[in-house]
Amino acid sequence: MEIFLKPTEAIDSDNNTIIETAESLTYSCKDNEEKAVELFYFVRDQIHYSVYMVSTYFEDFIASTILARKKGYCVQKALLLAALARAVNIPSRLAFAKIKNHRVPKELVAQTGMNVFPSHGYTQLFLNNRWVSATPAFDKELCKGMGVPVVEFDGKNDAILSSHDLEGRPYIEYIEKYEPQADLPFEWLKGRLVPIWGEKHAWLDLKDSKGHRMPSGYIF
Repeated sequence: MEIFLKPTEAIDSDNNTIIETAESLTYSCKDNEEKAVELFYFVRDQIHYSVYMVSTYFEDFIASTILARKKGYCVQKALLLAALARAVNIPSRLAFAKIKNHRVPKELVAQTGMNVFPSHGYTQLFLNNRWVSATPAFDKELCKGMGVPVVEFDGKNDAILSSHDLEGRPYIEYIEKYEPQADLPFEWLKGRLVPIWGEKHAWLDLKDSKGHRMPSGYIF
């Protein structure tokens, strides 16, 4: 388990703010299961989801930076949850999947030309002698606005994105899952992001997206 507890450059669980945040959220918890649940809901709802935080630069994937910005996309939020977990001695790792989102907003489809995402990220936590998946990507308010189920986590069962929305229409389709990683596989991730987005930093303000041209003709 040691490799899943060590701080890394991206999963900087030894950062003072990461440690203080994790400890303040879990000080009254009696076991790792309760700690994991508290950390999950903090990342899910207090770190707001924004697909425009996608970046091809490593500095935008450091957990303490994501915490300070209070927003991120799925991989960044998964990184933060992993770091907070390690800070309170819960082994964690990153998992990735190729997914199809049948409910992608029309404006995003128009901008990227796709609804298949090759590197959706989530977290796996080692609880009660087994790895449990926890997906903190979409915050409660976003899900409410989109009419899709909110991912709930009890510390015992896998918490992944739902296959159907609240009206029973197709929502998330898991096409392929990849080998979990103890650290951020940045070059692998960048290789999947650049063909879609081009080289870009996280857009901290939506106006930053104006004038950005996506690469064309890339098909998964």
